[in-house]
Amino acid sequence: MIVPVPSPAELESAKNKLLPDVLPGPDDPPLRVLFCGINPGLVSAATGHHFARPGNRFWPALHASGFTPRLFAPAEQGLLPALGLGITNVAPRATARADELDDAELVAGGERLRALVAEVRPAWLAVVGIGAYRVAFADRRAAAGRQERTLGPTGLWVLPNPSGLNAHHTPATLAAAFAALREVSG
Repeated sequence: MIVPVPSPAELESAKNKLLPDVLPGPDDPPLRVLFCGINPGLVSAATGHHFARPGNRFWPALHASGFTPRLFAPAEQGLLPALGLGITNVAPRATARADELDDAELVAGGERLRALVAEVRPAWLAVVGIGAYRVAFADRRAAAGRQERTLGPTGLWVLPNPSGLNAHHTPATLAAAFAALREVSG
């Protein structure tokens, strides 16, 4: 399913928009993993689909790691709850780049995440972006992978940022990082 690329005017109007979370409904299985982006990009806010910017490697990493049976398009995000998966963001405000957020927004996002996790009770909260995790959870020394800290019974995991702008990780290393989480999440 191909979603048209938003026009410059649509992208401009997407600034500061909020993108709804993808969460399970009453007929869905328990939430195994709640993936947490840093914040929505403008393409995501304009289209209404998480990780929608062309070049973002979230969806390929999700599939290559075995979380999904096939490669989903961003417009198919509604299929995730049936697999026990969901999506949220640390900061809800859409921006062109994550570095447009200030620390106060990330700290407030960490508080919102604590409340959301208490409400929806995922087995794991997986934050995709070490910098955002460090600020949101006041853990400046956090490293990628499983965290010692938990939110009640919910485990915390930090994944590399799948943005195409993150040149530190290849599709293979992203898939391996996501697969390590899949192995513990069932």
